Amino acid sequence: QVLFVESGGGLVQPGGSLRLSCAASGSIFTISTMGWYRQAPGEQRELVAAIGSGGWTSYVLGSVKGRFSISRDNALNTYYLQMNSLNPEDTAVYYCNTNPPYRVRGTEYWGQGTQVTVSI
Repeated sequence: QVLFVESGGGLVQPGGSLRLSCAASGSIFTISTMGWYRQAPGEQRELVAAIGSGGWTSYVLGSVKGRFSISRDNALNTYYLQMNSLNPEDTAVYYCNTNPPYRVRGTEYWGQGTQVTVSI
């Protein structure tokens, strides 16, 4: 069952911007804290930003503060990550999920993610 479909990634030069989108399936996510995560090659997945059901930002990773912002549209069950002033260290596969990640009987559910590559 596909619960999260991420899109909007791509190749961008340092200093550029991207807007990621996540379409979720299931009304439960409209009342959940949602997060954007990323995983760089050889690294563990990390939480980048999280947003409460009412639209308040509940967490932002220190290295992206002031550059990334998270938002949501509950009517569309869609979640966004606006990324500005990108640098090569932001290169990763980006995923959305609840925070903490959605889990059923011990199994976490993840989408396919969207690749963000920051390079000249």
